[in-house]
Amino acid sequence: MKKVAIFGQSYSISAEKEIKVLLNVLETNNIVCFIEKKFYNLLIGGNILSKKYPTYSNFSDLNSSFEAMFTLGGDGTILRAVTYIRDLDIPILGINTGRLGFLATINKNEIKESVELILKGDYSVQKRTLLSVATSPKNDAFSDINFALNEVTIARKNTTSMIGVKTNLNNEYLTNYWSDGLIIATPTGSTGYSLSCNGPVISPDSKNLVITPIAPHNLNARPMVISDETTIQLEVESREKEFLISLDSRIASIPKNTKVTIKKAHFTIKSIIPKNQSFLKTLRSKLLWGEDTRNENNI
Repeated sequence: MKKVAIFGQSYSISAEKEIKVLLNVLETNNIVCFIEKKFYNLLIGGNILSKKYPTYSNFSDLNSSFEAMFTLGGDGTILRAVTYIRDLDIPILGINTGRLGFLATINKNEIKESVELILKGDYSVQKRTLLSVATSPKNDAFSDINFALNEVTIARKNTTSMIGVKTNLNNEYLTNYWSDGLIIATPTGSTGYSLSCNGPVISPDSKNLVITPIAPHNLNARPMVISDETTIQLEVESREKEFLISLDSRIASIPKNTKVTIKKAHFTIKSIIPKNQSFLKTLRSKLLWGEDTRNENNI
């Protein structure tokens, strides 16, 4: 590995120690580090960097010569970083300086160990499915960034009334979800918003998507797991003239007569998994599975 990109957001500058540890271990191994321009300026302003680094500003500044991207922050930082990587096939590794972190799995106390494992080749690469979105009539809200790694969400806007989301799978009618909205999640996104709405956890290597209603009116409306080869067509009924559609953290208002088509994107994102990490280990850690959280003094 000779050349990598580093990405962070404004709140990541509080992780001064972690940033220095990452840069030190990379530079010790003679790896050239490019830092995202806005993040770089924040680091310079905070007197965190002791030298100058080359920078990048957008998708067009990156190419296949970059062998990895390291992110500092939480899962939201990775979701933002994906808009820079897109279909360039650059593997990504998330260092968790945030809170929960299902995507950013590297603990801030394991940075040196994990990066050294990667440099020795002791890692695997996991391909993660993305969703692409098209609207009819065409809407320029998302332009060329019309994809999501976690989920696509349809939600009500400026009203306390429910919306109806008429749902078709491969042009066959499924149902009309009367609810606050509808989540279409990838396996990666199954541990995000969908999980908080009682959706199932799906293994990242599963070739599935999950449809999860948000606060449905009908109690028999349950999350549904479908093949990721399915094309999903949605139409919204609402008292308002517009509804909200979000692709991960990017939100836009869409006229209610708009038809939304969601399907698997033509490219994937590569996630780097060091040998000291795994999806099941992350689940056990983040969800406290198998852990006895009782206070022994009160037993």
